[in-house]
Amino acid sequence: MDFYSAYAQGFARVAAVTLPVHLADPAANAAAVIEQARACHDEHVAVAVFPELCLTGYSVDDLFLQDALLASVEEAIAEIVAASADLMSVLVIGAPLVQGNRVHNCAVVVHRGTILGVAPKSYLPNYREFYERRWFAPGDDRELEWITVAGHDVRFGPDLVFRCLDVPGLDLHVEVCEDMWVPVPPSAEAALAGATVLANLSGSPITVARAEDRRLLVRSASARCSAAYVYAAAGQGESTTDLSWDGQTLVYECGDLLGEGERFPDGPRRTVVDVDLDRLRQERLRQGSFDDNRRTHLERVQRFRTVEWELEPPAGDIGLLRKVDRFPFVPDDPARLELDCYEAYNIQVSGLEQRLASIGTPKAVIGVSGGLDSTHALIVACKAMDRVGRPRSDVLAFTMPGFATGEASKSYATRLSRALGVTFEELDIRPAAEQMLRDMGHPFGRGEKVYDVTFENVQAGLRYDYLFRLANQRGGIVVGTGDLSELALGWCTYGVGDQMSHYTVNAGVPKTLVQHLIRWVISHGEFEPEVGDVLGDILRQEITPELIPTEEGAKPQATEDSVGPYNLQDFTLAHLVRHGARPRRIAFLAWHAWKDLDAGEWPPGFPDDARVAYSLEDVRRWLEVFVKRFFGNQFKRSALPNGPKVSAIGTMSPRGDWRMPSDAKGTAWLAEIERDVPTS
Repeated sequence: MDFYSAYAQGFARVAAVTLPVHLADPAANAAAVIEQARACHDEHVAVAVFPELCLTGYSVDDLFLQDALLASVEEAIAEIVAASADLMSVLVIGAPLVQGNRVHNCAVVVHRGTILGVAPKSYLPNYREFYERRWFAPGDDRELEWITVAGHDVRFGPDLVFRCLDVPGLDLHVEVCEDMWVPVPPSAEAALAGATVLANLSGSPITVARAEDRRLLVRSASARCSAAYVYAAAGQGESTTDLSWDGQTLVYECGDLLGEGERFPDGPRRTVVDVDLDRLRQERLRQGSFDDNRRTHLERVQRFRTVEWELEPPAGDIGLLRKVDRFPFVPDDPARLELDCYEAYNIQVSGLEQRLASIGTPKAVIGVSGGLDSTHALIVACKAMDRVGRPRSDVLAFTMPGFATGEASKSYATRLSRALGVTFEELDIRPAAEQMLRDMGHPFGRGEKVYDVTFENVQAGLRYDYLFRLANQRGGIVVGTGDLSELALGWCTYGVGDQMSHYTVNAGVPKTLVQHLIRWVISHGEFEPEVGDVLGDILRQEITPELIPTEEGAKPQATEDSVGPYNLQDFTLAHLVRHGARPRRIAFLAWHAWKDLDAGEWPPGFPDDARVAYSLEDVRRWLEVFVKRFFGNQFKRSALPNGPKVSAIGTMSPRGDWRMPSDAKGTAWLAEIERDVPTS
């Protein structure tokens, strides 16, 4: 398995190309297409999509019916076919072609010296500035036909899916401009028939706001069809007698913008991106209604014909031409992050508010440590009380120092609780823990410095034992503080421990998002300035469970030393749970996302001194840790308390997104890491 190859990892490179057109000069246009085709070949492009009628120009009007032009088009196609013999890329080019008694507005699909097929435009605009029915016949009824083009007898119709045999999942369908604007586009039926890459050759003169309309339609088509949609519009060189042209190029995938080219360019432009074929396949597998829709339209879908071809993709590292977010749960775009934080925070607040209301008027009992998770749960609880008009004193916050509790973290818990105005108490668990360890015959009970998992869990368990009994005593419910990342990794104490609560507000929030939620709360003035000051201090602390005493000169206990960097583990969590990605692919994507500290974007507000890079060896090591912990701790997730789903990526609740037997093994996943993921 070629680990470094994007094609071997489930990607295919596509290009949306716009170029200056020479009106009514097919020979010159063919030369321009060939030049761009060679550039696409050099960039390892699998599919290159050119504008509508790019061999003549869209705006030649009655010249479409001139024999001289139509004959020259055939010659131009022959030139392109010959030139394509040693090129890797499939070329999708626009041309007027005669079939029977009519001229059709066509997309010609060319590859390695042959024509794979011709797709006529199904729906012709004949309104406002458009007069296509004056020259062309609609192609919606031309199924199961053949056409002769430049001496090649090839399939002709809108019913063609071009299936690549040596790049699994690369199934191409082509439609032309207006086809995208009708209620049921040909591409929608083609997607149900298996097409994953939908191409649109467009003329589309530009008017104010039309570019936004195109983005909306392309994005919508890619999202509804769980597909990639490649759009290329005509630009420079088209007649401006009555219209103008902008040469817009777009590639969307499942509603996400992968690339958009410069508008109104001077000269040719290629928008080249890598489409995630594995993602498209997984989305369709997960969304059962996609295939249900195929059954509804079975008669139409069954009419599609499959044209097979082979790409012979390159081996080795050709890079990855798409953005891979370091933080799948945290957008890089400031506006998007702002909205995500607003929604996530209010999902948590309204979830707790409803739970409190459904019980009556219970108090909210929370253990606070001064760490990120309990801090966020505390401010969520306070905001819930604010919204229902109850005093914050109905939030009962307890700090419970153990054998390794630091003065700094305890002071943060104290300062924050007092600033918020909650009911606050300190409850020292050390005497009870010492007694329990003595009763158990644990070496620590005899004075020995044995800090094993039992030593840790006695403290973690006692804290929640006290919280549950305090809730009983004072008419409250225990609000859990554990987060999504900890649940995925099993970094929680089962039963009477931080795995359990009456309601857990952070269960849908990953560790990498918590800090941004707290920053959002500060920046939006959700609480008093004094609260914001304490929250800022808490954000700067290292993540630690504070369960093992620190020996003089030794490094304090750090969670990430045991479970791995949450940066990487949240990355793995998102791709495994949401996308069903196999380990080698997760490693490939993580390596591209994290190998270069200075490449790509970081979320707004992310501290400069927290920015890190990870080697492939790091990625492999912590991926293996994730898989072992993920499979080994499902029993904890199978018994989760209630809590709201926050991110579309998912949750660990067995009543929500994630169902898995507690005794499943990760053998196949670990074997793939061992076999397919190199260390360097």
